[in-house]
Amino acid sequence: MQSLLLGIDGGGTHCRGRLTDSAGRVLAEATGGPANVWSQYDAAITAIESVIDTLFQQAGLAADARDRTLLVAGLAGANVASVHTRLQSWQPRCQGRYLFTDVEIACAGAHDGAPGAVLIVGTGSQGAAWDGAQFTLLGGWGFALSDAGSGAILGRRARRLALLAHEAIVPASALTERIMALHQNSPELMLIWSQQATPAEWGSVVPEVFAAAQQGDPHGIALVQQAAADIVQMVQPLLARSHGKLALMGGLAVPIQPWLPAEIAAQLVPPQGDALSGALRLASQFSQQPA
Repeated sequence: MQSLLLGIDGGGTHCRGRLTDSAGRVLAEATGGPANVWSQYDAAITAIESVIDTLFQQAGLAADARDRTLLVAGLAGANVASVHTRLQSWQPRCQGRYLFTDVEIACAGAHDGAPGAVLIVGTGSQGAAWDGAQFTLLGGWGFALSDAGSGAILGRRARRLALLAHEAIVPASALTERIMALHQNSPELMLIWSQQATPAEWGSVVPEVFAAAQQGDPHGIALVQQAAADIVQMVQPLLARSHGKLALMGGLAVPIQPWLPAEIAAQLVPPQGDALSGALRLASQFSQQPA
C-alpha cells in the first residue's frame, strides 16, 4: 500500500496537523493546543500526539495505517540544540519521522521549495532563508531574549503600558483601561498573573491592540508601530539572503502589513502555501527516496 503523509505545524499558540494520501488528497485536518517544545516540552508532545490521534480517527483509519505514514513535524523551539537532542527520544508510531523547526516548514511552503525567506510573526517570531542548499535561521530564541515583532512581545508591552497608565505615569487610553480591567484594575493581580503567564497568554491582547490602533487609540498606534519597527529590523537581513523573495507568515502577518514602511511592504511576496503544505511537500520528497 502507498504511504500516507502527515504534516505537523507546532507553534506557541496551537498545533495543526494535516493527513493526506500519497497523491496529496486531504484525509483529515485537526488543531490542538500549544506545541512549543522549548517552553513546554511535555505539554507540546501531548498536544502533538493528540492531534495525530484525532487525524487518524477523523480519517477512519486503523492503527496499523500509522506504519505506512511518513511524518514531518515543524516545531517551535526545535532550533535549540538540547531540545533537538531530547526530541530524538520521541518516536511516535510511523514509517518515518523527520523533524524541522516550524519556520523551516513554513519556508518550504511559502516558496514551494524554491530559494526564498520567511519571517514568522505569531506568538513568537523567527526568520529563515533557504538558498537551495541550506537554511539560515534568525531569531527564535524565546520570549525572554528574542521574538522581535511577535504577539507575545507586543502583548507584554501593552500590559506594561497599561500598568504605567494605571499609575498615572503616562496618560491612560481606552486600550490601557481595557487591559487593566482584565486584571480587575489591580497591579498585584497582574503581577501574580505574570509569574505564570505563557507567551500565548501574553499575546492574548494582541487583537485588542490592533483594533485600538485602527480606532485611533494613541497607545494602540504606538504599540503597533513599535512592532512594525521590530519586524523591519528582522526583515532587512532576510531580504539580503532571500533572492528577492520574502514572505511574512503567522497570526500577525496580515494585520501588521499596513503598518510597515512602503518600501518594505513592496518587497514582500504572498506565500504560495502554508507551513503544513511545506511539511507535506517535504514528506512527499522523503517518500520518493529509495529505502
